[in-house]
Amino acid sequence: MFYVDTSLLAAYYTPEPLSDKVEEFLRSQNRPAVSSLTELELFSALSRKVREEGLDPADAGKVGARFLAHLENEFFNRLPVEAGHYRLARDWLGLFNTSLRSLDALHLAVASSQGLTVATADLGLSKSAQALGLEALLFSGEAV
Repeated sequence: MFYVDTSLLAAYYTPEPLSDKVEEFLRSQNRPAVSSLTELELFSALSRKVREEGLDPADAGKVGARFLAHLENEFFNRLPVEAGHYRLARDWLGLFNTSLRSLDALHLAVASSQGLTVATADLGLSKSAQALGLEALLFSGEAV
């Protein structure tokens, strides 16, 4: 099973170069996992697209509503971010051996706690996962 990070969700819900590949991938999965952090980050990405005039505010609202409907209808398996995830993320950051950022460390901690492979279009996140001994699928579709 896969944990889907925000970079893939943004490509799934809004037009991006990887959108077709991501849509095919997500539709082939049975309830891929996301977290409450992913939910927050997707709305942040939508807000950024509106600010940068890449997305109309009304369209961003529709995208957000569609994502929330998918959550409600259990297209995704929503995982909570818990205290243990923060500790694990902190410990990984404290290794000082990756370019891992705080929120990416949280994504990896949530995925790792469930034994999930991280699906991402973020090369840095993928490399950090690999450095920590975690499985990642980098979109281009190749395993890292």
